[in-house]
Amino acid sequence: MSKSLKLFGGALGGAVVVLLGAVNFADRFVTEAPAPKPRVVAAQPAPSSPPAPEVAEAAAETAPESGGLLVAAANADEQSAATGKFGIGREALPEEVAAWDVNIMPDGTGLPEGSGSVADGEILFSDNCAACHGEFAEGVGNWPELAGGEGTLADKDPVKTVGSYWPYLSTAWDYVHRSMPFGNAQSLSADETYAIVAYILYSNWIVEDDFVLSKENFLEVEMPNADGFIVDDRAETEYAQWRSEPCMSDCKDAVEITMRATVLDVTPDEGGDEEAAMAEEETTATEAAPTETAAVAEEASAEETTMAALDPELVAAGEKVFRKCSACHKVGEGAKNGAGPQLNGIVGREVGGVDGFKYSSTMADHGGVWDEALLAAFLADPRGSMKGTRMAFAGLKKEADIDAVVAFLKSTESQ
Repeated sequence: MSKSLKLFGGALGGAVVVLLGAVNFADRFVTEAPAPKPRVVAAQPAPSSPPAPEVAEAAAETAPESGGLLVAAANADEQSAATGKFGIGREALPEEVAAWDVNIMPDGTGLPEGSGSVADGEILFSDNCAACHGEFAEGVGNWPELAGGEGTLADKDPVKTVGSYWPYLSTAWDYVHRSMPFGNAQSLSADETYAIVAYILYSNWIVEDDFVLSKENFLEVEMPNADGFIVDDRAETEYAQWRSEPCMSDCKDAVEITMRATVLDVTPDEGGDEEAAMAEEETTATEAAPTETAAVAEEASAEETTMAALDPELVAAGEKVFRKCSACHKVGEGAKNGAGPQLNGIVGREVGGVDGFKYSSTMADHGGVWDEALLAAFLADPRGSMKGTRMAFAGLKKEADIDAVVAFLKSTESQ
């Protein structure tokens, strides 16, 4: 008997512990069942006469607040379904619509009054834009370039800038005013925007350094790629031919032989003529070989003499300093014009003499050649030594840096 009591006592104690744990778990982690949703009451027709004040007051006190809101929501849903409008908010005022409508169209529609010069734009660009786009709009890191890119649109990786790609100046003005500077958009005034856009135009050599951009002369600016876009007329010119019935038989044009290859003199009549021509070419090449060898030897000797006259350490130092210029000017094998002309062999070259590069009027009309003295003066103070130049670089301050860059540029004469 005592053994049975012990068994029943243990089982009873275990059951009590399990029940207490279940109640505690349910109290902590199980939410109460949601209350039944109030029933939506359809709107009732208005009474023929208003109720007495005391009746209306009593009804207001007894009517549940949630029920009143649901009745109003039901009425709003019925009204929205009938009118096709949600009935939320209010109609925008004309002043509000005008404030939101900041588009600047290619014909100048939307432009505000104002003006800005290239000189003011250079300062504003340095303060607000140069951290990402560079002092000369050449781009920093992976941030986009805003200048240069001429002749690259057909390349695998074209450089699309204001000077190479954008057909309308309004695109630049609208984007700068609406979305820039990065992180502080729409903080620029109209005058500041005009000035920054003027500096971007100057960086692309579209305007001179004394140019002032305003609403009045905005449309007078000629964008280099204004004619580079066409209206998509495929709907009129191409779609029709693909929607016609396909040809199912006799679709190829008849083949007609109009002339033989021998008549056109594109196929030799006998093999002997071809062999004679090849022999003659070999003889000519053999005779020309000594002359070409002598010319190559003479050129190599001149190159060795030039390099021997230069201090290798000074040339290496100049190459490091030249990195400040490499954003716009290229040197070395395969160098091409960019934002500035390529500088291979500049010492002894005619001022403004690189073919295919659009110089400023000051540089083009200067005359003379780049000797070491003129090049050193220009590197020290570009705008002071050649007033009106488009180059925005302030110049090298250290004479040692100037001498090093001149030596480095002299070393590129043979490339």
